[in-house]
Amino acid sequence: MTQIIDPRTAWEPYRPSDAAPWDLRKVGHLYRRAAFGASWDELQAALRDGPERTITALLQGRADATGDDLWATMSRSLADSNAGDNLSALWLYRMLHSQHPLREKLTLFWHNHFATSNAKVRNAGFMLGQYEVMRRHAQGSFRTLLSEMSRDPAMMVWLDTVQSQRRQPNENYARELMELFSLGVTNARRAGQRNYTEDNVRQAARAFTGLRLENGRAVFLAADHDDGEKSVLGQNGRFGADDIVRICLEQESAPYFILRKLVRFLVSDTLELSPELLEPLATEFRREWNFGALVERVLRSNLFFSASAYRAKIKSPIDYVLGIVRALEGQRASDAGQGGIGTVELARTLEGLGQRLFFPPSVAGWDGGRAWLNGQTFLLRQNFALALTSTTDSRFGRRLDPAALLRRHGANDAQRRLGLLLDLFLQGDAPAAARERLTQYASGAAPRNLPVYWTPDDVANHGTRTLCHLVLCLPEFQLM
Repeated sequence: MTQIIDPRTAWEPYRPSDAAPWDLRKVGHLYRRAAFGASWDELQAALRDGPERTITALLQGRADATGDDLWATMSRSLADSNAGDNLSALWLYRMLHSQHPLREKLTLFWHNHFATSNAKVRNAGFMLGQYEVMRRHAQGSFRTLLSEMSRDPAMMVWLDTVQSQRRQPNENYARELMELFSLGVTNARRAGQRNYTEDNVRQAARAFTGLRLENGRAVFLAADHDDGEKSVLGQNGRFGADDIVRICLEQESAPYFILRKLVRFLVSDTLELSPELLEPLATEFRREWNFGALVERVLRSNLFFSASAYRAKIKSPIDYVLGIVRALEGQRASDAGQGGIGTVELARTLEGLGQRLFFPPSVAGWDGGRAWLNGQTFLLRQNFALALTSTTDSRFGRRLDPAALLRRHGANDAQRRLGLLLDLFLQGDAPAAARERLTQYASGAAPRNLPVYWTPDDVANHGTRTLCHLVLCLPEFQLM
């Protein structure tokens, strides 16, 4: 059934009311979409602070000079050794430890938009350089980001700009610039009308000739550039690369194309996004191409906090994995004096679940949505949750301890433990039947066949970890 949304109120700021209170459910929703989940302390702080202060804090982030220095050291070492297999683990480390999770979340959005794979680039330094460009402009100017991507070394290798010659232009980048990066194939406002033609692609490809890589940097060789007259999207001139970017952004469909992708990323995969609904934001976006302002407008909107958006997306593997780790405070030191959870094994897990950072499956990126979840990947998610919450898995061991976490928060009996787990992971959204089954387990007798040397505390802790695993396997936890 199509959900009817009033364009007049959809983008107005959300204001808490009796009908739509600022509660734990809305806090959890915000942290799932604008970050990678939250700890119990973060949920409670946001509940106290209210939506205005909480969203502002997410938008601004916090400086973390020590973390940035460590990142610079690790990324430089990885680039020098060209250790492409460790790219995913490195970025996961930053996602877990960053004081600005929204910036990393939006960088992930751009990574899927400008989907570039090291499987072809084969240069870790180039891939990290592209990541830094996307991160630097994640909340900045889309115009600037698009222009810089035209000269990004990883992109130049990925879409063969380095092979493009004046007498034989390569069309790959020009085509994807229009189809995937700025316009889309068909016009959202004019049903059936294409946004570009094959001749537009051929003509635009001539404008990107002359770009080469020297010592890992893009350089322009005028002698190898086609400086002749070109006709692109209704405009004529002796165009270069920046001219084509400008012309693409002058097209009617450009702001709608980017906005549609952002709304699907932050709000819902399934909402009917009519031109009338998108028009107010598209008109605003076109003025300055300020992507950060666009993100803020969406995050503060009635639509973002509406029932139409709530748990209306299937979690990507990254959202599923990091959501568990952050909730169980795996990025922090454990009670046993061990460090936080390592990201090499997390990266391997993500690859098994279908999302390997820096290695998207195609130039179109990951399909997302329903493609994230099937019988096999659901089973793998359950196995991963078991590995994180058990004490015997060789990959994660005791790095995460739900039992210790619940003790720290004063959940000292079965019902309090269950209540806190459901609030932490689902903000109370477990169906009545599932809650009843979990209550029966939490209140039941001690499990059989446990080691004879276990103390009563060992038995209780085992039961808490199992209860946590059962919560993580609920179908509702697969949604965000």
